[in-house]
Amino acid sequence: MLQDAIQKLAKDTVSKFVKPNQVVGLGSGSTAAYIVREMASLKAKDTLLCIPTSLQIKVEAEKSGLRFADESRIPDIDVVFDGADQIDGRFNMIKGGGGALLREKILISSAKTVVIVADEAKFVKSFSRSVPIEVHPMARTSVAKRLEKIGAKPAMRTLDKGYPFITENGNIILDTVFPSISDPERAELELKGIPGVMEVGMFTRKTNVYYYRAKSDGTFELVNS
Repeated sequence: MLQDAIQKLAKDTVSKFVKPNQVVGLGSGSTAAYIVREMASLKAKDTLLCIPTSLQIKVEAEKSGLRFADESRIPDIDVVFDGADQIDGRFNMIKGGGGALLREKILISSAKTVVIVADEAKFVKSFSRSVPIEVHPMARTSVAKRLEKIGAKPAMRTLDKGYPFITENGNIILDTVFPSISDPERAELELKGIPGVMEVGMFTRKTNVYYYRAKSDGTFELVNS
């Protein structure tokens, strides 16, 4: 039923937010894949230019026959579709579970409109999961020690066989548990000030973001706008 809700939600959001001749940013993950498939059915799909955040979603878009724009068009992005790992009561987000947080933040920060699609379990009162932090490999130990000094518990993300997870930017990810995050905006700025930190998976709320919640009964709703 939840999958049905996400499919319906994808259809609804694409019909509302995608217009001919737009530049569209595509986040990563299964939710973005549903969006791509809906975009492929549009009559005006050949007029759209897409900028994906990961190889995974680029391959999905290629299969759907969508066209791509290069990075020079990022300032022209009309709408970005993406998911979230958690959304707190003030509509701040944790993202980066798929490892594309740096590219996702670049697109979201540039877009005129952002549409976030997530299932109801992702909406929480306060953050309760680790925060992905993208780190240059050279700074792996120094960043980890800095995080430990402020009471955090970083763990390098690894693949099933124990190899380090490497982002498409050539960096590693420290999935980091914090005792609490009372001020995500301040925490994001402080963490990005640590040498070697490339990006932080905390996304603080913007005014042009629409949040859609997919529900387990097969329905969906706009949470706020």
